[in-house]
Amino acid sequence: EVRLVESGGGSVQAGGALRLSCAASGFTFDDYAIGWFRQAPGKEREGVSCINNSDGRTWLANSVQGRFTISRDIDKSTIYLRMNSLKLEDTGDYSCKAVLMGNQYWGQGTQVTVSS
Repeated sequence: EVRLVESGGGSVQAGGALRLSCAASGFTFDDYAIGWFRQAPGKEREGVSCINNSDGRTWLANSVQGRFTISRDIDKSTIYLRMNSLKLEDTGDYSCKAVLMGNQYWGQGTQVTVSS
């Protein structure tokens, strides 16, 4: 069974930092894409960052450029999202998503709340 488990969310003040983790299990293929989405109350879900696990290529949304960094630990089948200089608008439910063989898999999500 494919499983994605996020952790690391919490409440921080503006300007603070968090590191989110997404541990993947249940599949053996290396050719997949995995990344982070977020959804604020009343707004549509948006992509934040993703990484291609086969070649390490990454993508970051313009809104988080220069502040967020995505990375991976291949041996642990885990990706990380380091979030620095957090802003109020970064608040939302952050979910990990993997795409494998045309199928999409989602984690349960982890809440990030940024306050003034």
